Amino acid sequence: MVIPYIDIKFCFLDDTPIGKDPDSYSPTLRRYHKYLWSKSLPSGKIFILDDTMQDNYLYHKSDLGEFIFSSDSAIHTFTKLSSMAWIINKLEDGEAESFRRLSYTIGGMIIFPSNRVDGKATINGARGMHPKIKDRIDLTLECIRRHYSKDISPLSDVMGRYSDFFALFNNFRGYIEFFLLQDLVNSDFSAINFLAPFNDFQTSPLPRTLDEYQAYKAKTINFVNSRNKRIQDVS
Repeated sequence: MVIPYIDIKFCFLDDTPIGKDPDSYSPTLRRYHKYLWSKSLPSGKIFILDDTMQDNYLYHKSDLGEFIFSSDSAIHTFTKLSSMAWIINKLEDGEAESFRRLSYTIGGMIIFPSNRVDGKATINGARGMHPKIKDRIDLTLECIRRHYSKDISPLSDVMGRYSDFFALFNNFRGYIEFFLLQDLVNSDFSAINFLAPFNDFQTSPLPRTLDEYQAYKAKTINFVNSRNKRIQDVS
């Protein structure tokens, strides 16, 4: 495999055609995903991703199973969400765009299985559509944590449909360490470091005030910067 230079400051919007989604159209993002996540699993087996399969973003087939992946923006800045406009419009000039561009660096990106099971929503689709998740990576990880501990979450059904994918990592710690998400969990991997106050999915995942949004933004920026550093250290 050709080892790419991982530029943790590169914004994938910059090599994506105007009006298109970097998750599908950024060649740099696809190359980075292929390199970063082609590596040893917790079991010691090597997981290699292929980007040459027609109509498949990334592909793997071995005795581990057959998997098709797409890229997903792990971070939701809410800067383009109409219901949040009244808050976003109060930000300083350039503040929203700076946050959005940071979210499209490699520290803000992840992959999930993209094949539909029984015609139902993928993880990517379900976490974006669910009103209790709204694409937040911390809330998604809480659902993944509960999947491994066999507890109920708003995404239990979709996590169960992709149990073969989660089995690759043995447990929650294995998943977190594989995808370099340590900055969103505590030291023993037993709890999530939430980006906003968490009340067992009983409150809206959207910030309700400018102060709440600024607090969410600050924690999210810290996470993306920290994960970018982790990625730089292993690449």
